[in-house]
Amino acid sequence: GIGNGAKEWGMARLVVETDGTVSLYNGYTEMGQGLLTVLTQFASEVTGLPASVFIPKVDSTYALGCGQTTGSRATLFGGRAVKSAAEKMKADLNGQNGLKDLVGKVYAADVVIDDTTAPGAATKKIKTHTAFGYATQVCILDENGRVAKMLAAHDVGRAVNPALCEGQIEGSVHMGLGYALTEDLPCEDGMPVTFKLREIGVLRARDMPEVEVTLVEDPEPEGPFGAKGVGEIGLVPTAGAVANALALFDGERRMTLPMKDSPAAQAMSVGRIRPKRTGK
Repeated sequence: GIGNGAKEWGMARLVVETDGTVSLYNGYTEMGQGLLTVLTQFASEVTGLPASVFIPKVDSTYALGCGQTTGSRATLFGGRAVKSAAEKMKADLNGQNGLKDLVGKVYAADVVIDDTTAPGAATKKIKTHTAFGYATQVCILDENGRVAKMLAAHDVGRAVNPALCEGQIEGSVHMGLGYALTEDLPCEDGMPVTFKLREIGVLRARDMPEVEVTLVEDPEPEGPFGAKGVGEIGLVPTAGAVANALALFDGERRMTLPMKDSPAAQAMSVGRIRPKRTGK
């Protein structure tokens, strides 16, 4: 979460439709991280209904103002709201009602999280964020200094969907390696000198090393079913791990990113900006 005294929200609406589906609205955005999948899992787990019944949506039908999808908070806060709304639906289903009897009903949950300490607050017990996750990564270089393997161990709370969670971390390592070694956006007169992803330095699949992910499941009491979520933390350790491995490899401590002068960067197929051709 954002924390530091900010009030944060999870908001959800479950709407029973005439076609036997349940529209699942929430206030956070799906951007490829698998959020809508895990929210569907939460709703299915609570209600006992098949996951295929729930149709996740993010639109302006309801004013679900949760703020930006940032701070690695959508799974925890959005999940708490979906779980709460689903519990209300479950109570009606337990009353011997079927979905056809609940058509048109809206199950709402607005969950406020206000458990962190504002800067400067007069208190001896400080809590900066609702939940905390920890991670470590190890970079292994081969005899030529090329990145041969990355190890990534991440404390994610309960891994609600392990495959999605591992995929997110693998993608983060990909981004982190580019950040560490090859990605750059030089500009002249306010304009990028190139618009080619290869020259900007985004890693190709052939440049990726083996990535071994270890999910450390330390359930979070504040999270839905113990989940914390994993977002920015997947990217944070990568550059430091690569820099440490390079320092051990050639004795040079590099302090500026990207480390294009390193043997690890030179082994990549991207990140070289070709000179512009000049016509006669």
